[in-house]
Amino acid sequence: MLPTTNSNGALASRDAARHTAGAKRYKYLRRLLHFRQMDFEFALWQMLYLFTSPQRVYRNFQYRKQTKDQWARDDPAFLVLLSIWLCVKPRCWLSAMIPKHSLCCCAVSTIGFGLVLEMGVVETLKLLLWVVFVDCIGVGLLISTIMWVVTNRYLLKQPSRNFDVEWGYAFDVHLNAFYPLLVILHFLQLFFINHLVMISSDWFLGYFVGNTLWLIAIGYYLYITFLGYNALPFLKNTVVLLYPFALLGLLYILSISLGWNFTRGLCSFYKYRVMQDRLASEIGH
Repeated sequence: MLPTTNSNGALASRDAARHTAGAKRYKYLRRLLHFRQMDFEFALWQMLYLFTSPQRVYRNFQYRKQTKDQWARDDPAFLVLLSIWLCVKPRCWLSAMIPKHSLCCCAVSTIGFGLVLEMGVVETLKLLLWVVFVDCIGVGLLISTIMWVVTNRYLLKQPSRNFDVEWGYAFDVHLNAFYPLLVILHFLQLFFINHLVMISSDWFLGYFVGNTLWLIAIGYYLYITFLGYNALPFLKNTVVLLYPFALLGLLYILSISLGWNFTRGLCSFYKYRVMQDRLASEIGH
C-alpha cells in the first residue's frame, strides 16, 4: 500500500511510523518468533547466488527499497539459516581436528557429538554459543557499525537525512559476505584437514592449499562487501572498499614464503576455546 498523505501533503502519522527505524526493527524481531512467516526458499536462493552471481542478490535489495521503502531485509530467514549452518559447522571442525573420528559426526546431535569427542555437554554448548553469538553476530555487529559510520560520514555524495546507509543494511551486507567465507573455511577446507592434503601440517603443499582457501574466502568477503555498498546510488568512491585486496595479496605471499599456516592456527584456537578447562586440568595432573 502506498503511504497516504494529509491535506498538506505530508505522510500521515500512522504511515510515517511504519517507516521509522524502530518500527522496522520491531517488525524484523517479531518475525523471528514466527517461522511460518519466513521465506526460507528465497533465503536459500540468495545463499546460492551469493556464490554464482552476488549482483543478483543486491538487485533484489534495490527492488525492496522501491516496494517497501527500506534497503535492509525485513525477513530474518537468512539469519536463521546462517545460524543453523554455524551450529553444524563447529561439530565438523572438531571432528576434523581429531582424526580417529569420522566426518559423519557432522550429522549427529550436539549432545551426541560431544559424547563422541568425549566432551561434556557444557563444552559443546559453549562452542555453539560462541560461534553463533561471537564469531557471526558479535563480530558482525562490530563490522557493521564501523561500516555504517564510515559510509555515512565519508562516502555519501550529498550528506542528507533523506539519504543514508541503514544500519540494518550494513549488517545484511556483512551476513551476505560472511556466508561464502563460512562455507569455504568451515566446510570446503574441512575435507583437506587430516584427510586429503593435511593442510594443518607443516609441509609446503599443506599450508599452500590452506592459505589459498583463506585467500579465496577473504577475497569473497571483500568483493561481496564492495558490491553491497556499490549498489547504493547515493554513495561515492566505493572503489576504496577494494583497496584491502592489495594488503590481502601481500599477506598471502608472505604467508607462503614464511611458512605461516593459518588453518592450523584456527584449529588450535577452536580446540583451545572448547577444551581449555580440560587441558588445564590435565596439565595440573
